[in-house]
Formats: sequence, structure tokens, C-alpha cells
Amino acid sequence: MSDKRIGFIGLGNMGAPMAQRLLAWPGGLTVCDTRPEVVRPFTEAGARAVASAAAVAEDAEVVSVAVLDDEQVRGVVTGPDGILSTARPGTVIAVHSTISDRTAEELAAVCAERSVDLVDAPVSGGAGGAKSGRLAVMVGGADTAFERVREPFGAFADLVVHAGPVGAGTRMKLARNLLHFVAFTAATESQRLAEAAGLDITALGKVVRHSDAVTGGPGAIMLRDTTAPIEQGDFWLSVLSHVRDLGEKDLGLALGLGERLGVALPLAALALRSLGEGLGVGRGALAGEAGN
Repeated sequence: MSDKRIGFIGLGNMGAPMAQRLLAWPGGLTVCDTRPEVVRPFTEAGARAVASAAAVAEDAEVVSVAVLDDEQVRGVVTGPDGILSTARPGTVIAVHSTISDRTAEELAAVCAERSVDLVDAPVSGGAGGAKSGRLAVMVGGADTAFERVREPFGAFADLVVHAGPVGAGTRMKLARNLLHFVAFTAATESQRLAEAAGLDITALGKVVRHSDAVTGGPGAIMLRDTTAPIEQGDFWLSVLSHVRDLGEKDLGLALGLGERLGVALPLAALALRSLGEGLGVGRGALAGEAGN
């Protein structure tokens, strides 16, 4: 693929740093955005700039799309000046925008009628990860399409995962972000407890970031290939039972502190009831005492 031209549509907060990592792509880079001021640095660095998605597809064999939402993605792909109006058979369209998995499936079916592959390829890692080339990309699409995008994606990502067929990349991104924002909500609950206890919550934040960098945070327990209950004799039974026992103890202590301080901790209460079953090892004694 390295001798094939890459196209990039959408040079926003995420698209720009991703596309910047492709400026050194041996086959060349074509970019498109409606704002001249964001295009200018790319042309000055040697990229070719064009005025429409159709013009991008005239000479690019892989076209990355990083626009705002489903409506914009549809316009870029199937609009009057969209990619499909000029794309040659064999072109791969990679949608990095987080859209509906159903939108990805519908657009892929339209593209297939033109012998064009569409993959949904949302990313995780933010603009900082894009600038440093450390994004994770979750790709939904055919095996052949995945093989064609893996090399160019390596310019801005150090983890490229084939999640499954079209739509699977988006579904994986949604599962990942569910964890992200539930964790953010838990962080706000933690801050309320710490603040009520008279603690410096900025210092708490430093401790959280430090320990998560060492332990891996929530991802550290995402190692099994199933969420089914763990059977006797399974290696993970003792490991995750230990995690449950530690978690139930600490959650119980936090809930006790919250009760004394008059701070409601609904996520902590839910976690105490649900942790063991979620880990596949069943409730421990402390969760049983907490009731239903």
C-alpha cells in the first residue's frame, strides 16, 4: 500500500493531527476541508489540497473521513460531490467519525454496489494520541479491506484492531466509551466524597492518574474472552475472587464514610452489589450483607 495515495477529508481537532502523521506517506496525501486556514499547513508541507470529496477520490485508493456526524458522513460518501461519484472499484473508505453502527452498515451496502469497500474505523486516544501516533483504531470491515488500511493507519495509531464486519468497529468504540464516561461519573462521586472529607481533590486526581498508569485502571480486569460465570478450576477464579473481595471491602468502607458525612454514593452502592457477579465470581459476603 505504501505507493498508493491516501486521501483525508475533515481536518478538525482529531482529523488534523491524524492527517499530519500521513504527510510523510510515500504515495502522497490529498486533503480536503471547507476551511482554507486549516488546509494551508498541509499544502505548505507538500500535500495536495482539493475542494471536494469527489476530487479526493479521483486519485486516492484509501480515503479517511473524519467529519462531525452521520449526516456529514452520508454527504461526504454519497452526496452529489461525494466520494462515490468518482471512486474507482477497489477504493476503501474509512470512516473515523463516531456514527451509528447502522449508518455504517447502510453506507457499506451502498458502496458495495460500486465495488467500493467502506470500513468503520473510529479511534480512541484523543488529539494527543493522534499527534504522537498512539491512537487505537477499531476497524469494522472485510478482511481484505482491513489489510489495505492497516499500514496507513499505522502512521497515526500503534494499535489497529480488526473488530469484525462493518459496524463492529463502532460497536467496540461505543462499549469502550461506555466505560470511559461511566468512569468519569464515578470520578465525580469520588470527588464529592473526598471534598466532604476535607481532602484536596486535585491531589486525589494526581493519585488516581498515577495509580491507573501503573495498574492499567479498569482495563486491567478485561482479560477473559467471555463474561460467563467462572467455573471451579478455572485460573481466573482465584484471581478475580481476590479482586472482588478487595473491592467489596473498600466499597463498603467508602459507603460507611459517605453515610457519616451525609454524601450519597449511588454508584458505589451499585458497584458493591454488582462487582462480584460482573467479574463472574458471584457476590461475596460483604455484598450479601449490603442486600439487594
